[in-house]
Amino acid sequence: MTKLGFLLSGYIFLSLLGIWVVATAVVPAGHRPGCPAKCGDVDIPFPFGIREQCALHNGFKLNCTTVEGVKKPLWWDVEVAKISLANGTATMNTKAISRQCYFPANRTMRYRNAWLNLTETPFWISEVDNTVVVIGCNTLAYMMSSSGKVPIVLNWQIAELACEDAKKNTSSYACVSSHSVCVDSTTHKPGYRCNCSEGYEGNPYIADGCRDIDECRRLVNPCGDGICENTPGNYSCSCYLGNYMTNGVCVPIQKKPSRFQAMPVVGASVGLVVLVIVVACACLIQERRKLRNMKLAYFRQHGGTILFEEMKSQQCNAFKIFSEEELQQATNRFSEKQVIGRGGHGTVYKGLLKSNVEVAVKRCMTIDEQHKKEFGKEMLILAQINHRNVVKLLGCCLEVEVPMLVYEFVPNGTLFDLIHGNHGWRISLATRLGIAHDSAEALSYLHSGASTPILHGDVKSSNILLDDNHKAKVSDFGASILAPTDESQFVTLVQGTCGYLDPEYMQTCQLTDKSDVYSFGVVLLELLTCKKPFNLDALGQEKSLSIMFMSAMKENRLEVILDDGIKGEDSMEILEEIAELAKHCLEMSGENRPSMKEVAEKLDRLRKVMHHPWVQQNPEEMESLLGEPSAMAHSTIVSDQYFSIEKKAVTNLQSG
Repeated sequence: MTKLGFLLSGYIFLSLLGIWVVATAVVPAGHRPGCPAKCGDVDIPFPFGIREQCALHNGFKLNCTTVEGVKKPLWWDVEVAKISLANGTATMNTKAISRQCYFPANRTMRYRNAWLNLTETPFWISEVDNTVVVIGCNTLAYMMSSSGKVPIVLNWQIAELACEDAKKNTSSYACVSSHSVCVDSTTHKPGYRCNCSEGYEGNPYIADGCRDIDECRRLVNPCGDGICENTPGNYSCSCYLGNYMTNGVCVPIQKKPSRFQAMPVVGASVGLVVLVIVVACACLIQERRKLRNMKLAYFRQHGGTILFEEMKSQQCNAFKIFSEEELQQATNRFSEKQVIGRGGHGTVYKGLLKSNVEVAVKRCMTIDEQHKKEFGKEMLILAQINHRNVVKLLGCCLEVEVPMLVYEFVPNGTLFDLIHGNHGWRISLATRLGIAHDSAEALSYLHSGASTPILHGDVKSSNILLDDNHKAKVSDFGASILAPTDESQFVTLVQGTCGYLDPEYMQTCQLTDKSDVYSFGVVLLELLTCKKPFNLDALGQEKSLSIMFMSAMKENRLEVILDDGIKGEDSMEILEEIAELAKHCLEMSGENRPSMKEVAEKLDRLRKVMHHPWVQQNPEEMESLLGEPSAMAHSTIVSDQYFSIEKKAVTNLQSG
């Protein structure tokens, strides 16, 4: 007994896989007439042959030799165990075994290297069919044989020619049987061999060697329960009477129930479907009616009926009452991508109406209960505002819980973005003064020019919009109220933005036109200093811009807090005038503050001085243009009371 062993380190886990022969269909071997078809138990199909005239050429010639009383085919001195035409393989038992043996007597190793010379032959060792796999560590695998031989699988081919080239020489082309095909070698060695076509079996190397396979004679009927009929190279299936074929399988034909048997089932099915449809429609109608009633209730609650009647009586065509669906379509269902601003009173979305008009849609967060009924009427009054420096209110939506407002769209952002944004370019004094004048004109119009005086209530730089030419438009009337007609209407909840709130308003809860003047004064400070009105992050510095400014004015160090972009000898006198105006707007007592009309007139005179610089060379003409010093100019200097109240408010905001 011969042992070929090898030892691998690890645990005991052995998987030994030996793939020596691929099974093929058993068919009689095709051979040339007069040539032996077998040698012992081994079929010898052509192109192999026992004698020289029986083989295709000497590379396929075998010798049938008796070994130990048994006839065995030999290729040279190597025993041939099996030949496969379909796979192009020959299994041989070889003694060519390399050994590495240890002799403990003298503690030496002996080596024996074996080799098999396949050059100038049609054979080569199969890279696929000779496999031994040992998995694991410290694993011992044995291949045991009593004959001292091991099986080896060789691939073979007819010639070292591709099929395309072999077919050109008809005298030597080996695929001579009808229904045979030429197969190119798929290994690294070029060449070809022959196979029978699909549906045929036999020997493609002899004439008429490929015979049709009768699939219907197989043990398992390929048609299942159906009728199998053999055809050349294939077969067909049919079904017995009363059956039909689907997906290659015969199934019985279902008998159709009679009309009278089917009618109850059909009737019940139709009735059930109709019932489901009726219930679904009823639920849908009920939900729509409920939604419509809810929208109508909101519409009436917000004064929509009064607004509608007023619009009819005044023939107001510029103002429109929008439906919720219209605004949802305009804003892509209030997509976050459409958001252009967020504030204390709501979120603003950019929208596009069906008329291709761009608008700004504001969804308010809350509405004061006491203003709900008057809301529609107030909206109509706001809609009648027609001023170049006030954002036009185009309409509203009242059929929702909190009304939505629709304004004209102003494309160039807010004054806050212009002053505090990282745009990296300088804003001229003329531009700042123009924006201030436009804003003052708008507030002056709201206070005294509109048919019904309107208090804005939340004047700040983020509520001043700019067009492409830096013309200002005052927006966001979310905190606005109509000017009260009697004292009982003054009391309200304090609302507004930190840093802009009137200290007197914070004490009395009375919103007046002078409250807007104070807030506008803070906007003037932003234009002068490019600083934010309130900065909680300021360490070691005053957090309130208005307090910082008043201290600078009191200590005569205005130039320290001015923005570097507008400082200069030519503009200092104008800057001092603007600062003085801001100082008067920020007076503690509302009575000492100027009206917005006076502020607008003052800024207009300063603009004219800026546009006509020669006036600055003539002090008398400049004094005439700026006007006589009024009570506004001679108002009292800031008192300690002012600072104490402002600082107290700042402290409360920080602690809260």
